[in-house]
Amino acid sequence: MSLHLFLYGAVVSSTLDSPPVLTLDASARTVPRRRTRFLALPEARWALLATAAFLLALPLHFADAPGWTYGPLYAIAYLAGGWEPALEGLRALRGKTLDVDLLMIVAALGAAAIGQVLDGALLIVIFATSGALEALATARTADSVRGLLDLAPATATRVTADGEESVPVNRLSVGDELLIRPGERIGADGRVLDGTSEADQATITGEPLPVLKTPGDEVFAGTLNGTGALRVRVERDPADSVIARIVTLVEEASRTKAPTQLFIEKIEQRYAVGVVAATLTVFAVPLAFGADLTGALLRAMTFMIVASPCAVVLATMPPLLSAIATAGRHGVLVKSALAMERLGEIDTAALDKTGTLTEGAPEVTAVRPATGSGLDEDALLALAAAAEHPSEHPLARAIVAAARARDLRLAPARDFTAKPGHGVTATVGGRFVTVGRPDSDLDAEAADADAEADADAGTDAGTGTRMDRDTDVEGGTVVRVERDGALVGTLVLADRPRADAAETAAGLTALTGISPVLLTGDNPRAAAQVATATGITDVRASLLPEDKVTAVRELQRAGRKVLFVGDGVNDAPALAAAHAGVAMGRAGSDLALETADAVVVRDELAAIPAVVRLSRAARRLVVQNLLVAGTFITVLVLWDLLGHLPLPLGVAGHEGSTVLVGLNGLRLLRESAWRRPDEGRPRAL
Repeated sequence: MSLHLFLYGAVVSSTLDSPPVLTLDASARTVPRRRTRFLALPEARWALLATAAFLLALPLHFADAPGWTYGPLYAIAYLAGGWEPALEGLRALRGKTLDVDLLMIVAALGAAAIGQVLDGALLIVIFATSGALEALATARTADSVRGLLDLAPATATRVTADGEESVPVNRLSVGDELLIRPGERIGADGRVLDGTSEADQATITGEPLPVLKTPGDEVFAGTLNGTGALRVRVERDPADSVIARIVTLVEEASRTKAPTQLFIEKIEQRYAVGVVAATLTVFAVPLAFGADLTGALLRAMTFMIVASPCAVVLATMPPLLSAIATAGRHGVLVKSALAMERLGEIDTAALDKTGTLTEGAPEVTAVRPATGSGLDEDALLALAAAAEHPSEHPLARAIVAAARARDLRLAPARDFTAKPGHGVTATVGGRFVTVGRPDSDLDAEAADADAEADADAGTDAGTGTRMDRDTDVEGGTVVRVERDGALVGTLVLADRPRADAAETAAGLTALTGISPVLLTGDNPRAAAQVATATGITDVRASLLPEDKVTAVRELQRAGRKVLFVGDGVNDAPALAAAHAGVAMGRAGSDLALETADAVVVRDELAAIPAVVRLSRAARRLVVQNLLVAGTFITVLVLWDLLGHLPLPLGVAGHEGSTVLVGLNGLRLLRESAWRRPDEGRPRAL
């Protein structure tokens, strides 16, 4: 990888033959983010009103205040939280379907009709809040997709026989020739015809460093050009660009329903139809045999109360919400109860490399003075850092940071210049210093040979371990340092694995029974180095975003439920396609953060197996609660049908089962729920 001056969002006035003049433009560095606010959604405002009215009425009700003090508040809760699901339920009924939302409205009204206003209001509030959260998740996903489209520029400079013209990107055609000035975003997928530069294409491939682009190399729409000007021939229609396909893949995957969701919808329909039919039967049959209207209605309403799925709803939500709260305390934001449930179902893990298993930024890993240079490690590093100090290139920043970490004094540099694709030059201490990529493979081999000869038996003074040429360049970037035209040493820079990467891979292996799969857009040598360091055996490198999706879907077609962990825009389609997706929070792109089911806020990889274990504990509690809720409902319903269930006893049984499963689910709020198996975990889960 070469060194040159690289400013994100630089605005440059230049031609192919003239040196670039760089100025910072803060607005060009970032893509504007359009984010829907929670209260901007009507569902959220209605749910908030319903919840507030319910919470105001509750203490008055329990204090035995007059009914006129809390009755209107309950009415507001019913109306605010119930009108929209009631309307949707009626529309579904017109389409000859019946859902649980409508059943809950009917149950709430039935409860109110026999004096159990509090029960009905609680049902209304639960469902209104759930609908608001679902609406927010949908809106945020749409925001992120729109933000991704903003990565591609609106216009491009097209070269014609008469000169240059600025045209909308959507009017470009295959074969058009574009001029990409320094600091501009590339307008279309194509191939370089002329010029040398570097492109920051982390949004597409996940590569942590800018990539050298010379004639014949491929470039991608939405990526950021460096300090060189390029002439590019368009090879794909803008609608078929890689960035456009990412948007399409995310949208398609978001619309695809998981098998669990489809199963729940089937059960919901059958349950709703069954309860309505049974309630009507319980009311009509006694009435047909001479029972009085009030008695038949009372029995039917009692049936509606005890058959209502309050306990079933709480059987599922408290364990999952408690798990979400516990995960949040430990830096993992799980976006929904469904997402928490899916995390516990995974049996295969697939991991991105750059920014996920690795830090996502280059670091100096070896400093090798050449034989006869008269320099030791510190002197060589200080010399290179002094020459690189004016540069903003990621590798330059890493070299300067390494020198500062050693508290080295940097001499002032004069006459600094940067040449895209080659490196930087400067005068340091009266000597002409060049820092950059080797001019050829032979130069690279010579640089490594000199460094190894100087090491005398191949030991690296910085690490105390042998570092031969293959180890140096595998996953790393070799930088050549010259003084007055003579080689004085080389530096090796690499993206280091995170400290907890190996522990995380081992933890996921223990949970799933198989080693994680490494899916990366980086080169095979870099991928192999990280895989070796983390104990991963299945490595798939040089993948575009669609290739990652293909790999995930291949695993899923083989019957696996895949957890994908990533951080970049290029990971978003795979995050959406996987059974469960986790994004790294600190450096994660907006689209990855919004698409993922969970976000690791502090980038602690070891939290991923921990949240999977927590999810599995929550799922076990859900099963327990469903058994308890189902048992109570069955017993109370049979009692009401076959005997005479007093209304107070029916309400007590119904509410008792609801409280029982709710308290059982809250057990996951304990600190021990987050511990690893060897640290102890909640018993009897």
